[in-house]
Amino acid sequence: MFDVIIAGCGPTGAMLAAELRLHDVRVLVLEKEPEPVASFVRIVSLHIRSLELMAMRGLLDRILERGRQRPVGGVFAAIAKPTPEGLDSAYAYQLGIPQPIINHLLEEHAIDLGAQVRSGCAVAGFEQDDEGVTVELADGERLRSRYLVGCDGARSTVRKLLGVGFPGEPSRTETLMGEMEVGVPQEEVAAKVTEIGDKRFSLRPFGEGVYSVVIPAAGVSEDRTEPPALEDFAQQLRAVAGTDFGVHSPRWLSRFGDATRLAERYRVGRVLLAGDAAHIHPPAGGQGMNLGIQDAVNLGWKLAAQIHGWAPETLLDTYQAERHPVAADVLDNTRAQVELSSTEPGPQAVRRLLTDLMDIDEVNRSLIEKITAIDIRYDFGAGPALLGRRLPDLDLKQGRLYKHLYQGRGLVLDRTERLTVDGWSDRVDLITDPTAALDVPTLLLRPDGHIAWIGEHQQDLNTHLSQWFGEPTN
Repeated sequence: MFDVIIAGCGPTGAMLAAELRLHDVRVLVLEKEPEPVASFVRIVSLHIRSLELMAMRGLLDRILERGRQRPVGGVFAAIAKPTPEGLDSAYAYQLGIPQPIINHLLEEHAIDLGAQVRSGCAVAGFEQDDEGVTVELADGERLRSRYLVGCDGARSTVRKLLGVGFPGEPSRTETLMGEMEVGVPQEEVAAKVTEIGDKRFSLRPFGEGVYSVVIPAAGVSEDRTEPPALEDFAQQLRAVAGTDFGVHSPRWLSRFGDATRLAERYRVGRVLLAGDAAHIHPPAGGQGMNLGIQDAVNLGWKLAAQIHGWAPETLLDTYQAERHPVAADVLDNTRAQVELSSTEPGPQAVRRLLTDLMDIDEVNRSLIEKITAIDIRYDFGAGPALLGRRLPDLDLKQGRLYKHLYQGRGLVLDRTERLTVDGWSDRVDLITDPTAALDVPTLLLRPDGHIAWIGEHQQDLNTHLSQWFGEPTN
């Protein structure tokens, strides 16, 4: 019997598996695809908050070697603006990385920590009871687990079988995206793209004659699982630009729509949802994968606490309470960005107005912080402005702060040199540093790096340790 079965081994599922293994949870990940996806696949972006989470788990150096750093300016609706100075993070950039590589690195991380991954295994059904979940695979095999988490994408089988509503808007438009070679000089391509000026149309060179091509589709496909053909690209290029640029030798071809949906619930009993199984939206701002990874880090330690028996009664419920509003906000900002990409006069007038407003540093900074998820503040009740926010990677006497979060435990950072974590030392670490660059005496960090308490009195700290990490052991 497993503690947790995860359906889907994309970035969300792999990250969740790794988070659970940090706490010795017995994890099985089921991936329906028998083989990894093709080697040439689109570039995805890791935003600031996700880079911080990678740093918290000791993964960032590995990932940086395989990606390309880019400025975060211009991430909102592709409105070209500079990156504001002084963003409150040691990782104030975005990292472009091929999707198969980040998938592989996160799966490898989970396996290194002891997670089991089975490919070519699709969930066909499940039943849950008071003790656990029985999962049936497509080949008839039945597996038993205490919990099941659906990280199985936008068409999630787990969500559908669970009967959770997925309200929102279906795709009204589709966009073709792919990598291919072109048969005309780069200068000709650049001139034509500038002439067209459609925010949904671009050809970006990747070197050696290879281009990333993005272009509006002729309509909405009835079968979204069927990839487009090269001729679909050529036809649409001729319709929009008057030339197909001699495109040939495609590396990969895909389509995406602007469907926007949010699961009504993230948990029903012993079955939970995360990543695209819980929310889908257009790719504007490149937030989707980041949102799923952040779901996983929020959920992992809470589910582990529930399994090991020390979770406070409502701890697992805070997963939906915290992450559902974050997803709703992402859906709204992507809706806005899609509207701003329209060529209609009204949306274009709004785009010009916003472009001017983003010359104001506070406006530009606010939109970048929203897209990169460093503006999130969970509602932990009344308290100082830092409460509920994530803590940047500080330089301490004992080294960088995030290095002390590698094991996914809680952390008390004490500047008073008076406090202890006696009774919780099996779940929470203590660092004493009176020189830490903080304007508060002491704070309690959750394993996801969010500040759960600020104060200076032991009794108050004990109360909040119990609230987040259960009762003391002695």
